[in-house]
Amino acid sequence: MYYVTKRIEISGSHSLKLSYPSKCTSLHGHNWILTIHCRARELNADGMVTDFTTIKQELTEMLDHKNFNDVLPFNPTAENIARWACERIPNCYRVDVQESEGNIAAYEID
Repeated sequence: MYYVTKRIEISGSHSLKLSYPSKCTSLHGHNWILTIHCRARELNADGMVTDFTTIKQELTEMLDHKNFNDVLPFNPTAENIARWACERIPNCYRVDVQESEGNIAAYEID
């Protein structure tokens, strides 16, 4: 099995739709760190699992310096962003989304 990991830092804002009172329902921003984990049993024709540039472009073009509420069709929690990113990247099996020093969410395909 081959593995690659790509770490991306993006800036973006969001406001959360929550069932309880929270300051996070107001628009606010983070310097997000997304760590993308990909794997493959065989390398592609170029000798790669997934091109690092493809991973970066797929996520930064959609999210960097954007209001996530405007570009994502769901409540942009870190957990939902992790699942969404994992589904977009070829051969991805896990995504870690860090929205601040102490807050990290992960999504992993079983």
